[in-house]
Amino acid sequence: MELSGLQIFKYLPAAKKDENSNCKKCGCPTCMAFAIKLAKQNAKIENCPYVPNELKEIYEISCKQPQNIVEIQGLKIGGENVLYRHEKTFINKTAIAIIVDRSEINWQEKLKRIENFEITRVSETLKIDLVIFKNFETLPQLKNLRTISFDDFKKLPLKEIIDEKFSQTSQELIKIRKKAILEKDGNYAEPVYVYFKYTNDINTLCAKASYYLCKYANMLVFENFNEALISTLMTLRQNIFTDPQKPLQVESKIYEFNNPDENSLIFMTTNFALTFYAVANELESLPVPSYLIVTPAEGMSVLTAWSAEKFTAAMVAKTLKKFDFANKVKNRKIIIPGLLAHMKEELEEEISNAGLDFKIVVGTIEAFAINDFVKNLAISK
Repeated sequence: MELSGLQIFKYLPAAKKDENSNCKKCGCPTCMAFAIKLAKQNAKIENCPYVPNELKEIYEISCKQPQNIVEIQGLKIGGENVLYRHEKTFINKTAIAIIVDRSEINWQEKLKRIENFEITRVSETLKIDLVIFKNFETLPQLKNLRTISFDDFKKLPLKEIIDEKFSQTSQELIKIRKKAILEKDGNYAEPVYVYFKYTNDINTLCAKASYYLCKYANMLVFENFNEALISTLMTLRQNIFTDPQKPLQVESKIYEFNNPDENSLIFMTTNFALTFYAVANELESLPVPSYLIVTPAEGMSVLTAWSAEKFTAAMVAKTLKKFDFANKVKNRKIIIPGLLAHMKEELEEEISNAGLDFKIVVGTIEAFAINDFVKNLAISK
């Protein structure tokens, strides 16, 4: 377990109020400042001549890397040091590997599908992380994909769990991660992969793999290759392996979809990346052109931004003025997220006070409903 600055401070002279308190010999102005630097591993414990041996021992254990990192052609596996992402963040995302066995009748068709598999989500292009070739004398050359022979893969310092019973696999994964993180037991420091044998039950396979991705497989190895399965896992993985302290956000500006003109629909949302891409995907598929005004909200989702006063009526009016939007369009109706319906009158009042004549239309709560909303909007006209 990592030590906090306060836990370290309790061992230092200032906490004990002895004569060497805040002596500055460590290069820091106070013992507390030194403790905080130590906790972040931005200072050496030897810099303080008064550190007790007890602190040196527990600090050495605290700094020990609980899980090893194994690298395959630039793909890093393992290296995690927390149990839960909100404690800090997860480091190396769970890798997804596919077995291609030359003894399979359709291995060539399978390999071609793997090569062609690619999805783009939240501005990130996702492909298979590793292709493992089994029963090949010479490995096929693949473009932009990492490959390894099955024999070489088995030689890597990785712990294998062959998935058979969900209860056994899940308990083993949790046990290994806890031993590594909480006890820093070197016997459990190897990254872990779960091996899935071929099955026709894709739904159960997806459910189990999703759980193991969260707790706590460093790699998932499949004999199956199913595009829907892999897309689902990659979407889940992208949500899990982000830094919770750094919200994903896009640039605050006006985005155009399907070549809009001065009479096109106008939507508004915050600059939270997941919200933006959910809305953008729907607007791209509409049979009509549209604008999307993205307001600055420090990467917060709609309700979070409103509750934190990052999405306010004054900010909306300021954004419209900044982009000089009133002079670019004749349409005077702005569609806001349904979650902000309570702000309709407030927004219109603030916009009017700013000398603008836009009206507010309350839109959908969920992005997937935008298409039907637009159809009903056209009928009502």
